[in-house]
Amino acid sequence: MPKKAIELSALAVSKLKEEGRYAVGGVDGLQLNIIGQSRVWILRVVVGYRTNASGKSVAHRRDIGLGSYPAVSLAEAREAAREYRKKIRSGIDPVQDRQTVKAKIQLEAAKSKTFKECAEAYIQANRAGWKNEKHIQQWENTLATYAYPQIGGLPVSEIDTGMVLGVLQQQVTVAGKPLPLWLGRTETASRLRGRLESILDWAAFRKFRSGENPARWKGHLEHELPAKNKVQRVEHHAALPYSQIPVFMRELQQRPGISSRALEFAILTAARSGEVRGATWSEIDLANALWTVPATRMKAGKEHRVPLSPEALDLLRSLPREEGNEYVFIGARGAMLSDMSLTAVLRRMGHGGLTQHGFRSTFRDWAGETTNYPREVCEHALAHRLADGVEAAYQRGDLLKKRSQLMNDWARYCRGPDHD
Repeated sequence: MPKKAIELSALAVSKLKEEGRYAVGGVDGLQLNIIGQSRVWILRVVVGYRTNASGKSVAHRRDIGLGSYPAVSLAEAREAAREYRKKIRSGIDPVQDRQTVKAKIQLEAAKSKTFKECAEAYIQANRAGWKNEKHIQQWENTLATYAYPQIGGLPVSEIDTGMVLGVLQQQVTVAGKPLPLWLGRTETASRLRGRLESILDWAAFRKFRSGENPARWKGHLEHELPAKNKVQRVEHHAALPYSQIPVFMRELQQRPGISSRALEFAILTAARSGEVRGATWSEIDLANALWTVPATRMKAGKEHRVPLSPEALDLLRSLPREEGNEYVFIGARGAMLSDMSLTAVLRRMGHGGLTQHGFRSTFRDWAGETTNYPREVCEHALAHRLADGVEAAYQRGDLLKKRSQLMNDWARYCRGPDHD
């Protein structure tokens, strides 16, 4: 029978300094393990027997950590050791039991992960592989606008088909009419569905949920939602008839403020809002009347050269500049203008039904209906990909010289006959 350890007092334990394992008594197998400055309570126990390589039955011993000393006192260590020994006498392996409890806690924590937490983690995991910051912003914006208010705070493990349909069929207002998102903004809703599917797939991969993906299209949502190419309603950006542009531009030019100038510049260049708001002086070549938008800021991921009309150049030269700030159109606190700044100008002018993007349609209608410029010149001016693959293959240049003439004509048209 093994010799029982002498039961040390709390004072005696506090005086142990040398490295080694010290049996402290009071409970069989309770030891204080000292390694350098570390002092840890260990309970050495036999949890069964096993057969070794020689076929002999040997005790299966385990060391159970009970915490560090003095954070865990001698009395607390002895109490914990007694509880573990009681479990062993009942046939419970305390280490395996602790691992099972830990795994259960981790599983419950995983199941409580919200959809928003999973979405943010998915975006972070894929950020490096996405082509540009704009793509990331599109993911974040569509989720924040349409998904998070509906399901963002729900456990991702509970997201089902009904909830996904609730997101895709939520009511939105388009041209003053209430419509389900899938019908009113079909392209946006279709991209959103794909993003929901990707996030839920990732959550399943990370064991945060199980079962079929409720956002999948094939064999699932296709039975409830019409394919986007069969939706009769086509989403358009509200546009001003080109015949009204000269009057509108004269009114806009009377409006003070940097947002008004940004909108005016966007119309003169037929550029997208984000391209204008993010423009920097390093992209502008005043001497050669050229604005070069880098590929990282373009929707198509390709550098776009914009010829600047005399009117656009005059506007740029009139803008205030701040030392150390590269933005052409400087917003509040020196930052880039917000994505609602140009829309706000339209609302203040009483044109709340219009969108800045709609002026690109106005430009395209004017060019197609009142000029003789070839279609590819007009499409290049808008930085559109040519729909005809053969045409695009042959048209490798960007038709800058012809586009320069086109944009000069457009600027003169915007100025109106009274200013010729």
